[in-house]
Amino acid sequence: MVHQQRSAARLSPSGDTEDIVTALAPRLSYFAGVARTEHVTRAAQEMQVPQSTLSRAMVRLEQDLGVDLFARRGRSVSLTPAGRTFLASVERALAEIERAADEVRADADPATGKVAFGFLHTMGAETVPGLLHAFRADHPRVRFTLVQNYGEAMIERLRSGELDLCLTSPVPDAPDLVARRLDEQKLRLVVPADHRLATRRRVRLAEAAEETFVTLEPGYGLRRITDDLCGQAGFRPRIAFEGEEAETLRGLVAAGLGVALLPPPAVPRPGVAELTVTAPRAAREIGVAWLDGHPDTPPVAAFKKFLLSRRGNLLPA
Repeated sequence: MVHQQRSAARLSPSGDTEDIVTALAPRLSYFAGVARTEHVTRAAQEMQVPQSTLSRAMVRLEQDLGVDLFARRGRSVSLTPAGRTFLASVERALAEIERAADEVRADADPATGKVAFGFLHTMGAETVPGLLHAFRADHPRVRFTLVQNYGEAMIERLRSGELDLCLTSPVPDAPDLVARRLDEQKLRLVVPADHRLATRRRVRLAEAAEETFVTLEPGYGLRRITDDLCGQAGFRPRIAFEGEEAETLRGLVAAGLGVALLPPPAVPRPGVAELTVTAPRAAREIGVAWLDGHPDTPPVAAFKKFLLSRRGNLLPA
């Protein structure tokens, strides 16, 4: 069946899609209401809009589309074939909008909402599980979307809106971010158990100048800190391996592939000795960051407040 065409269509079929959507979108719920009741007066009463407004909206919708959507019999109407085709898609679109609205309202609910939280790989074994356990004691139904990654990747996710908050190191300094220092974590020189320095408790980093290092890949905050500390000690580290996980590096040290500057392990690992570095001062700052000017939902605001309350007491003792 060929749809009846109107001669005075306001929108060209070849027109810009964004213009068409802008023109049609405000009238779609009106159209669905009239199609459901098949009566303009009843539809106006149900939607609590003036009947004249509803009638004009339907006339303008048909003019914009260039087809008749309704066959009119007084105040009663019935859908034309074109109207039935259009209604099927309109109902799907409105259902998707309703689903999206329900989802964002649920995510913002103070009791059951969602927090998108990023953290460093080295924070995943002990620190973050402990934080979430403590927070959920008072907010048991708040949901979390967790992302474990290196610092620069998480900052990009903050900027794209994928994350609400992230724990990272070094603490970022950028005009579009807000960052707060929460704690400090000492770094150790990790050496094989049979290494010449393994019997020592303390060591100057310069004593490892001739060693081969295993490190994280460039772009990781810990790699940048390692390079800086070695530079302060007067040497540039010779790199044997670049990885993505601190515990992988610890395993490679145990296998004799080199030495590494690493934060303390969650569980002591056999085959290595962990030495306190006396010079230069070997530590990294841990901070929380978020996008400046980005409004917080109630669950995000509650978790941010909780993290800031842990300043100086973020890391396990």
